[in-house]
Amino acid sequence: MNARARRAFTYTVFVAPALIFFTLIIVVPFLRAILFSFQDWNGISPVIGWAGWDNYRNIVRDSGFYRSFAFTAKYVIATTILLNVFAFLLAMLLNMPLKSRNVLRTAFFMPYVIGSVIIGFIWQFIITQLFPDIGEATQWSLFLKNWLSLPDYAFWALVLVTVWHSVGYYMIVYLAALQGVPSDLLEAAEIDGAGRWRQLYNVIFPLIRPAMTINLFLAISNGFKAFDLNFALTEGGPFGTTESIALHIYLDAFTKNLFTYGAAKAVLFFFILATISIVQVGTMKRREVEL
Repeated sequence: MNARARRAFTYTVFVAPALIFFTLIIVVPFLRAILFSFQDWNGISPVIGWAGWDNYRNIVRDSGFYRSFAFTAKYVIATTILLNVFAFLLAMLLNMPLKSRNVLRTAFFMPYVIGSVIIGFIWQFIITQLFPDIGEATQWSLFLKNWLSLPDYAFWALVLVTVWHSVGYYMIVYLAALQGVPSDLLEAAEIDGAGRWRQLYNVIFPLIRPAMTINLFLAISNGFKAFDLNFALTEGGPFGTTESIALHIYLDAFTKNLFTYGAAKAVLFFFILATISIVQVGTMKRREVEL
């Protein structure tokens, strides 16, 4: 066996298993979902009818879909901004020569390794059981209200828990980028008379732009795909006001038995999210090249 054949064999051995699993777990279900979106089936009956474009036409008249999409868009905007702002501030803080920085890095990252469903149930207990006790002790009206029964409070409760849960991961990405900023550039900027804000804007921000691209992409895509934390914390309530689009599709397909209708919404949601992600990454990448 020559070198070229041996190299091809090695690539095949290592890549083939991953490609097979990706095809079985991702590609095949996605193609099946596209097929289901043109059919009429409740997920139980042995008879599968053909619906054509009816499922997609019904989505246009579905007010619940628009409501969940509007909530999801608002949720994505809030979490994307807050996650990136707090993650960057924490990264800047923990990039300083603090004696306890390793302990603090671990402490901020620790919540991310806990499952979102568990986090949702923990915070549901905190909000419903502990907040009233804090309110009675302090007489602060903020804690005397049941956050999960009021639409505006439920939204911000979901945002708060999301930021608390995930900020450590985004912090690590920013921290890795900050540690890659050459110290001699910062020293040269300081010698030239640049203050801290000028160094931050003209030196640090341009050099960590790839990390910003990654974190924005992750925050936007994870925000749109939010399901497990939403399901565990609010279950879409009160009255469906915190129902994310992923939870909305799940409830249609597996609670209302609108299986193929849910598949049509999932396919449409995929193309919307793919378009948003491509535009966001493309825009950020062009700015990286310009810099």
